Amino acid sequence: MSILVYAEHDNNSILSATLNTVTAAQKIGGDIHVLVAGQNAQAAADAAAKIAGVSKVLLADNAAYGHQLAENVAKLIADLGKNYSHILAPATTTGKNVLPRVAALLDVSMVSEIIAVDSADTFKRPIYAGNAIATVQSSESVKVITVRGTGFDAAASEGGSAAVEAVGTVEDAGVSSFVGEELAKSDRPELTSAKIVVSGGRGVGSGENYYKILEPLADKLGAALGASRAAVDAGFVPNDLQVGQTGKIVAPSLYLAVGISGAIQHLAGMKDSKVIVAINKDEEAPINAIADYWLVGDLNTVIPELVSKL
Repeated sequence: MSILVYAEHDNNSILSATLNTVTAAQKIGGDIHVLVAGQNAQAAADAAAKIAGVSKVLLADNAAYGHQLAENVAKLIADLGKNYSHILAPATTTGKNVLPRVAALLDVSMVSEIIAVDSADTFKRPIYAGNAIATVQSSESVKVITVRGTGFDAAASEGGSAAVEAVGTVEDAGVSSFVGEELAKSDRPELTSAKIVVSGGRGVGSGENYYKILEPLADKLGAALGASRAAVDAGFVPNDLQVGQTGKIVAPSLYLAVGISGAIQHLAGMKDSKVIVAINKDEEAPINAIADYWLVGDLNTVIPELVSKL
């Protein structure tokens, strides 16, 4: 039994979600091969070769994969994947874009966002916004699976010594092209991999107040900033900060929810956090039921005081 893991990378390094996916592959069992598809991506392939538990790295280095367009990468994975029992990718924006296409090309059903492995063909995944866990058994000849990173520890990024093998296949679907990208640059940790997350909700009142109140706290803690859907919908912050069922799934060591009521949509994205601290004026807020610590008070007073004590 062999497993193909599609690596997310920036052509220079492997992104952290791939490490969690490798751990899921290890729990399935078998030889683990990692596919790096990109342009001038030798450095990323070398980094993948060092991941503990990986036995081979496949490097598809071509302009067709330079921006990892889903249509091109999916055709490549589907072609290579016929020789594997499992195909895994992180359940990120990229993984969710690529793997359903792979499943369609292979004419198989896929299993989405697994959080546990029971056996080589049986997996657990959350349903109903995480309020229930379904056990799913797949009888497909090739099992196409996305992996929720918060459900698995990251594999060690050092210690492996896999061989890197070039893949000559070039699959250019010719149906899409890269036009451009706008990247938000920040010195803060990336939201999905941060150890500490400070999130604000509608209770912060405005976008100006969100940054005025929460940035000093995040700076003190070295934390990433997040937000509830209500704060995003109100225009306080951009949607790349949204935590929740339709946003990003996080599981930091410490999650501070400030001015967040705790709707099911939001809880689905952060309830696996190790320690949850809730700060808001409503002592009946749903988030208090899952918080390890909660403080009823005015965030405009409490947060500055907290910052002064740190």
